[in-house]
Amino acid sequence: MSEPESVGKYMYCIIRCREPRQFSKLGIGERGDIVHTIPHEDLAAVVSDSPVIDYEGNRRNMMAHTLVLEEVMRDFAILPIRFGTVAPNSEAIQEKVLKRRHEEMNDLLDEMEGRKELGLKAFWYEEMAIREVVEENPPIRQLRDDLAGLPLQQSYQGRARLGEMVQKALAMKRKADDEMILARLRPLAYRCKSNPTVGDQMVLNAAFLVDVSREAEFDQAVQQLDADIGARRMLRYVDQVPPYNFVSVTINWD
Repeated sequence: MSEPESVGKYMYCIIRCREPRQFSKLGIGERGDIVHTIPHEDLAAVVSDSPVIDYEGNRRNMMAHTLVLEEVMRDFAILPIRFGTVAPNSEAIQEKVLKRRHEEMNDLLDEMEGRKELGLKAFWYEEMAIREVVEENPPIRQLRDDLAGLPLQQSYQGRARLGEMVQKALAMKRKADDEMILARLRPLAYRCKSNPTVGDQMVLNAAFLVDVSREAEFDQAVQQLDADIGARRMLRYVDQVPPYNFVSVTINWD
């Protein structure tokens, strides 16, 4: 007969809150665990009961984790904790996080207070961009016209050269667009971070930490960008998300 799993505390985030509090979203693991706070002085950890196990990073678990953060963010600035962090007990959280790292947590919360993370991804419409590149570059347009109607055997080298010229011009246009997007939005944000892109179509993946007081101005700037370059790019603007790009608490229980 296997030994029963020990019961720990799954951690979601750190907030400023002196009183015990419960939240409506249920904890990770589909066991019906109540999400609640463990307070220490002016700080609190948002947790739920959990076996001390390694959680698989599947969609169901990640969604449960994120839904809790989204609820907490409605009322508090948060310091999100790395997915899968399980404390052995409440005392370890109070001693090793809320007490020992009290000044650090408060400094980080000061930076998050009154701000939200917003995301912007840009996807490339390559056919439209190629059309623009040809129209904007007389040498490319001339070579295209010269090759029109020629047999493939006679135009092979010319077509290869045309392809190289188009790809180089596309790379320059993509870079110029990226720089223009960031140049317009970066001054409106407290902090900005560029992340790796995923797949061939995504050409920009940026996160912005924005003061709530400037959110409307930031929204308007994104709308204007979409109007300016929407013919060759699709912008996907993501409203408030947990600020993992700017702070993520990692905990060592040793």
